[in-house]
Amino acid sequence: MGRLFLVNLEGKSYSCRHCKTNLALCDDVVSKSFQSRHGKAYLFSKVANVYAGGKEDRMMMTGMHTVVDIYCVKCGSYVGWRYEFAFEKNQKYKEGKSVLERYKVWGPDGNTYWVAQEVEAGESDTDE
Repeated sequence: MGRLFLVNLEGKSYSCRHCKTNLALCDDVVSKSFQSRHGKAYLFSKVANVYAGGKEDRMMMTGMHTVVDIYCVKCGSYVGWRYEFAFEKNQKYKEGKSVLERYKVWGPDGNTYWVAQEVEAGESDTDE
């Protein structure tokens, strides 16, 4: 195995829940209203320190998309997915953007998100 090169993100960031590797900056959040199988998920314009799995077509809540799962480059943990292609015209804005599942990442203030928090707190799934 070769040397691992990590991108150091300057500023408030989201990081891998398992190894704390920086994944995305708060300034790059496009939307906080996404949903994954495990709860809340955030759409980012760009992410760092991830690698992609193979492309696959998936039926999502908003229609068919070609996506790749993304993994932390340091520990290999699944952290979300990236939109490669959107079949619906009104979903094209997602192409090239990535979704990080909140339960898989540490927040910018060092907190982690648990699926049960959403139920207990009664949070909605809309943008803040």
